[in-house]
Amino acid sequence: MEYKSLVDLHTHTVASGHAYSTLQEMVVAAREKGLKILGITEHGPRMYGSCTEIYFQNLAIIPRQYGDLKLMMGSEMNIMDERGSVDLTDGLISLLDIRIAGIHSRCFNYGSEDVATKAICKTMERGDIDIISHPVDRRYQPDVKSLVEASKSTGTLLELNNSSLRPERGKPYARDNFKSLIEECAKENVQIIIGSDAHISYDVAGHSYAYGLIEEVGFPKELILNLRPNDFLSFIDNRRRNQQ
Repeated sequence: MEYKSLVDLHTHTVASGHAYSTLQEMVVAAREKGLKILGITEHGPRMYGSCTEIYFQNLAIIPRQYGDLKLMMGSEMNIMDERGSVDLTDGLISLLDIRIAGIHSRCFNYGSEDVATKAICKTMERGDIDIISHPVDRRYQPDVKSLVEASKSTGTLLELNNSSLRPERGKPYARDNFKSLIEECAKENVQIIIGSDAHISYDVAGHSYAYGLIEEVGFPKELILNLRPNDFLSFIDNRRRNQQ
């Protein structure tokens, strides 16, 4: 089956401290690859070397349209504890076009499946997070049934993270964990989003490993929001209206 991603929401620039391309370079790459929506989601301030709060306070100066490409400025916030706390204030979160949160071991070393499950589910229950990044790419796999149930009840998207599936990333648990996750999403008719997690412009819209797993599982094409940019924008508009 042919897949053509038109949306890539999880990417990083040099502002994150451990990525290698500028905002302009990411935009050029996205346009060359035919994307309709690009998300720039720098790590939250608790990630070593990433942006301070003033970066997020100043996002309004950045143009959001480049020809046919819509740019969404946001953050991949760090989940800090099992209560679902993140490392940006409510005021800063309200300034973001796209709101991603995920567990990173440098910020939260959760240590068990139960704690990981609770932390991610509580983050989804907040109501102000759109996407959970790489939810099952660690050794301690959260309970996928609980994650999918929370995704369905809160309307928060679970991400199939392409970067986590790369062999060179050294994440031996990720593939089987993500396979279990998307199988459960298919069973419950829950939409997903694929993220490249690009840290360099050449990897923008790099979703090949994710689509390989989708093909293997036989995951329904209609549940992949990367293929339907207008539906994704409607999803975001509905979430923002519900949050008012």
